[in-house]
Amino acid sequence: MSKHILIVDDSASIRQMVEMTLKSAAYQVTTANDGQAGLDLCKKQQFDFVLTDQNMPRMDGLTLIKSLRGLANYRTVPIVVLTTEAGDDMKAKGRAAGATGWMVKPFDPQKLLAVSSKVLG
Repeated sequence: MSKHILIVDDSASIRQMVEMTLKSAAYQVTTANDGQAGLDLCKKQQFDFVLTDQNMPRMDGLTLIKSLRGLANYRTVPIVVLTTEAGDDMKAKGRAAGATGWMVKPFDPQKLLAVSSKVLG
């Protein structure tokens, strides 16, 4: 059974590009258009990996990560931030929130697949 990945990003084009990349490696993919929608999905079903943007309406990525880490079934699930934010301060905030990793847009599809494979074991 393939691993199930949740992509959370308010950009439809980024969601589509990430989805196509991950599906090319036979991952099952679900998308959400902001942090609140992502959190709502995570409360209804279990994902093996969450890939989230930082800057989104309604709920940003760091708030999503903190919320997910508060759920018993998401304490150890890998969560990687995929964002335009490249500063060390934001990366430190991501680690403090519970992020597993940090990738800066634009993303390299091969690097995304390598990171996905690594965090999913």
